[in-house]
Amino acid sequence: MKFIFTFLLIISFLHAKDTKSTITVGVGPYFQTQPYKDVSNIILPSPVVFFDNGLFYVRWTQIGMYFLGQKNDTFSWGFSLTGQPRPNSYKASDSQYLQGLEDKKSSFEAGLAFSASMDKFYIDSMFVTDILDRYDSWIFKTEIGYQFSLSKFTFYPSIITLYQSSDFNNYYYGISQEESQNSQYTAYSTKAGLQLGAQTYIKYPLTKNLATLLNMRIDKLSSQAVASPIVVDKYIYSGLLSLIYTFEY
Repeated sequence: MKFIFTFLLIISFLHAKDTKSTITVGVGPYFQTQPYKDVSNIILPSPVVFFDNGLFYVRWTQIGMYFLGQKNDTFSWGFSLTGQPRPNSYKASDSQYLQGLEDKKSSFEAGLAFSASMDKFYIDSMFVTDILDRYDSWIFKTEIGYQFSLSKFTFYPSIITLYQSSDFNNYYYGISQEESQNSQYTAYSTKAGLQLGAQTYIKYPLTKNLATLLNMRIDKLSSQAVASPIVVDKYIYSGLLSLIYTFEY
C-alpha cells in the first residue's frame, strides 16, 4: 500500500509540474464498532490524504487512476481503476462466542469506478473484487453526496448503498459445515445482501492551510448479515477525527 501511494505521488508530481494541484494530508484516530458477539471495537491511527489532479486521486482510503473522463470547474466525470482496503475481520480468539470458528481476514479490493460532480453534488460508484482471495468475490458500492457550508463549517453528507455478494456474506457472516462441527453453532449460509449507510465529513478551518476534519458514519447491515448467529448488532458505527493541512504543489 505504501509503495502504491508513493508511486502515485511521484507520477502525479511529474504530471502536474506545469500546473497547480491541491493536496490535503493529515492524521487522526479512527474508530469502528464490530457487529460480532463480544468483539472489541477497532481504534487505530489513520493517515488522511485527499487529492485529485485529473490523472490520479486519493480519497482517504481509496486510490485510483483515471483512464477516461473530463474535469472542469462546473462539471467533472471520470472512469478509473481503483483500489481500497477491506477492514472487515475477526479472530476466533477475540471472543468466547467465536471459539471453533476460522479467523476472518481483512483484504484489499480493486476494480472499476465512476465518479462525477456538478456544482455541490457528487456521486461515486465502484465495482470491485477481492484481490487477496479472502472472500474471493465482488461488491458494488454507490455513494451520493452534497457539499454545503454553515458559518465556518463545511459539511459533506452522503448516503451509501453497498451490494455484497453471497460469497462476501458467507465469508464474514456465515458458518461452514466444518465450523459448525467445531463450535456451538449450526451451519449458516447466506445470500447476497444490501447494506445501507449514511455519513458526513465536517471541516472547520483553523488557519489558511490548517483545519480539523471529522467523519461520522453509520451502516445498517443487510438482513442476511443480521440473521447470522455470530452477529449481535445490526449497525456499524465508525468515525475519524483528524488534523489536516492543505497546500498546493
